[in-house]
Amino acid sequence: MLLHFIRKNWLFFLPYAILLVVVGLLQLMYSQEQLMQWVNIRNSLLADRVFPYITYLGDGATFVIVCVLLAIFNWRIGAMAFGSFLLSSLTSEFLKKVVFNGSPRPLKYFEHSTFQYHLIEGLDIHSYNSFPSGHTISAFAMFSLFSFLYTRKELGWFFLFLAALTGFSRIYLFQHFVEDVYAGSVIGTVSSVIIYLLMRQWVMKEPKFNNN
Repeated sequence: MLLHFIRKNWLFFLPYAILLVVVGLLQLMYSQEQLMQWVNIRNSLLADRVFPYITYLGDGATFVIVCVLLAIFNWRIGAMAFGSFLLSSLTSEFLKKVVFNGSPRPLKYFEHSTFQYHLIEGLDIHSYNSFPSGHTISAFAMFSLFSFLYTRKELGWFFLFLAALTGFSRIYLFQHFVEDVYAGSVIGTVSSVIIYLLMRQWVMKEPKFNNN
């Protein structure tokens, strides 16, 4: 069942696996500080204006709104989305507030650094509870579920791109380290995989849902 599911959604899982391997190798080769600096120096006025909006794709409120809209269209699909939201959010809160409570974010970690980091003026940058990235968890949970539910499987890579772009925005905005985003992507994706596989048969009972 799991292998069939992965094969069916290979245009999401294959590029995601490649992304995990590449970013994983980069983290073995370079420190979190070096990776942050690599991203930070590649700033631009356009990115400064765009990423503060893109990052809202991973906001919990955005996910809730999406769940409500899906529920209006099909209440079973909406329930599945809420399930993904709850599992991913509770996991995020448990890890951030219990297991890794108080972990410093880049702003706090590098507060005495001599490196001149680029910060967006006026942006509210947090200092603690860095690991894992909650926005990235929500983004990957939401967009991976879109990919699993959407009948046009050839767009799996596009949903992955949106999730990855949201995750990258957290690094660019100096809110999280690469490792925070990396872990967040796995947690979000696994959350939606679990919920989808558990609820799929129940959702399929809804006449309006057509997977052909």
